[in-house]
Amino acid sequence: MFALLRRRRVHAAVATLSALTIAIAGVIASSGSAAATIGADQTNMAQLEQQIAAQGAHAQSLVNRYNEVQAHLDAVDAQIAHDQGRVAADQDIEAATTSALRRLAIKAYVSGTGMDSPTFAMLGGTSSITTMLEQNQYVGAVNTKFADTLTTLHLDQARTQDARSSLRSEQAQAMKTLRQLTTAHEAATAAIAVDEAQLSRINGDLRSLLAAAGERRHAAQVAAERALATARLSAPPEPPSPSPSPSPSPAATSQPASSPEAAPSPSTSPPQPPSPPPASSSGYGNPLRAVVALSAERIDQGVDFSGFGSIYAIGNGVVLSTVGSGWPGGTFIAYRLTDGPASGLVVYAAEDIEPSVQVGAIVTSSTVVGHMYAGPDGIETGWADGAALPNTMARTYGQFNGLNSTAFGYNFSRFLQTVGAPAGISESPPTGVLPASWPRW
Repeated sequence: MFALLRRRRVHAAVATLSALTIAIAGVIASSGSAAATIGADQTNMAQLEQQIAAQGAHAQSLVNRYNEVQAHLDAVDAQIAHDQGRVAADQDIEAATTSALRRLAIKAYVSGTGMDSPTFAMLGGTSSITTMLEQNQYVGAVNTKFADTLTTLHLDQARTQDARSSLRSEQAQAMKTLRQLTTAHEAATAAIAVDEAQLSRINGDLRSLLAAAGERRHAAQVAAERALATARLSAPPEPPSPSPSPSPSPAATSQPASSPEAAPSPSTSPPQPPSPPPASSSGYGNPLRAVVALSAERIDQGVDFSGFGSIYAIGNGVVLSTVGSGWPGGTFIAYRLTDGPASGLVVYAAEDIEPSVQVGAIVTSSTVVGHMYAGPDGIETGWADGAALPNTMARTYGQFNGLNSTAFGYNFSRFLQTVGAPAGISESPPTGVLPASWPRW
């Protein structure tokens, strides 16, 4: 009879576990496709952000080049204006010189330097000849001086005209370069606007996917609970345990009325939702108590886990960050504990998590800091370096090379055990040592 009862209980437990397995498989399958889409969107967002940064740098270089060419053009314009002033001054000098020569010619003509012999005789002979020769000599010297001056002036004008022509050509080339730079800058700005619009759209799609994934997870959890309830109802009822036969043996009289084997099997009792561990004096709680299909993985900088569901703060604290460049998924939630034996230390939860808190928020062990989705990387949680976020303490102390377990990761794994969470898997002896003042668990 006892063997039959055990078989019935085993069959009921198998049916219950089968229903739970089917429900969880449905949850994981529905989350897998969403996770793939989310991962693709996150990859596209990272590529777009890099492209926008490159285009912004190109646009800035165009602006710098534009400013250089504009400054050169301003200098050319100033030189042209200066040369035009010189040309105007030369023209004034030439006009003044021509006017002086004309006056001198008129004076020479009036003074009689061109008279014939009778007129010469009438003027008194030798003294008039001397005067005329002096006048002719003076006029010749003046003519020579002004001729040299005009020659120099014409040469200066020719050089100024050549310089002005060269500057005009340089000015035209600079203006052409400015137009080309303006067109290129406008094209770069338009490309940035297009990429930013696409980035905004993908970001909106990603949030919609995460919301839809959360709704699917909730629906799958409800379906799993219903499947478990149906499996319990369909299990055959257990007959009452037979009372032990009376025996004259004294030992039989001392046997308890109910046999341990007749007690309800733990595997047939309805599963209960995860609950936090008993509150400690520090107020810490298991941060992973609501994660479905939770599976502990390796210890590295911190501890890796897979699954999906809400992640809580371990205890009272203040949020320092929610994002971290270089981390898969871009999420790095860090908060500084303000109570208990770990007060002052900074806890992080990173990777496939949608944050639900903001920087500066006050958290307790009842605060959900984010929702873990079934992404390609899972999550990692451990000790962060509050002075160099998003660095971990293991990386700051040079303990992590990409594949190994670390002293800080092993310490955090022990800390998780004290609050009721599963320990991580150490794949190698931990690298490095903890500071002397670091708490041990």
